[in-house]
Amino acid sequence: MTVVTVADVIGGPGVGLLPLVSLGPAFSGLIGTWRRTAVTGAVALLLCLGLGVYNGLFDTRRGYTALVSVAGVTVAGVAAAVMRGRREAELASVRSVAEVAQRVLLRPVPRSAGPLRVAVSYTSAAAEARIGGDLYEVVASPYGVRVIVGDVQGKGLGAVETAALVLGSFREAAHEEPDLAALAARLERSVARDLNGEKFVTAVLAEIRADEERLVLVDCGHPPPMLVRGDGTVEFPPPPAYALPLGLGVHGGEPPIPYEVRFAPGEQLLLYTDGVTEARDAAGTFYPLEDRAGLLKDPDAQTALEALREDVVRHASGPPHDDAAMLLLRYQRG
Repeated sequence: MTVVTVADVIGGPGVGLLPLVSLGPAFSGLIGTWRRTAVTGAVALLLCLGLGVYNGLFDTRRGYTALVSVAGVTVAGVAAAVMRGRREAELASVRSVAEVAQRVLLRPVPRSAGPLRVAVSYTSAAAEARIGGDLYEVVASPYGVRVIVGDVQGKGLGAVETAALVLGSFREAAHEEPDLAALAARLERSVARDLNGEKFVTAVLAEIRADEERLVLVDCGHPPPMLVRGDGTVEFPPPPAYALPLGLGVHGGEPPIPYEVRFAPGEQLLLYTDGVTEARDAAGTFYPLEDRAGLLKDPDAQTALEALREDVVRHASGPPHDDAAMLLLRYQRG
């Protein structure tokens, strides 16, 4: 508005810049409140009136046409600001509901459980989403610390509902089932009963006992966890036999077989979903998780995991194309 005013005063009435004063309320309607837009429109009308008198434009229709143009744009800008404000309020309400849903579905895990330090990271593929089809949970049960990390087939609200089903079943069964084989069988029944074999959930279960330097794993069609030894070497302990994901037991196949892995103080276990290992760079190269294990050296487990998450995002050169969940278990010395 200032630029138009100066140009109009210097150029005189023949330039015809007076209607451009309406750009002020027009832009204000895009970024400001309706009150700010109304004030900007009032200033624009005063400028238009003053410049019209200065240039003698009210002797013809040009002055009145410019005045009506500025008034019309101001009214439109105020209306746009009001509607935008309502949409922003609705979006804020939806976000608050999503945050509550996230706290219910993916509750904050304990930072420590028995001899373990715990850290989690969740990155949703949807820019405005807080939750998705990946899931994780840590439960301190009578049988040791039990952990699940899983990935639901598909996306959207259907995947969120399935994730809620699996987590609810796990939280209850983890305190009741004596071993991971029985726990996995119970999860299979819960998922199969609700999904009827139409969808599936890949998952890996882990159990760590405080008095034993070992962990028990059950893999249901999920990528094997990454084990970082005390000397920095990396292992991906595979299951003795690959089982079907949860929900596909109705199609036959052998049940998952628990297997043991040595897990000693000073070592780390990273459970993750395929959104991490399948993140691609511009050349289409998958994320080299094994080569990035050195990023987990920070003394604070959550800081170390955050460094790994940021590296995944940098590798993908932007938002991920799939949900990516990571859960880090660090066996404390002493």
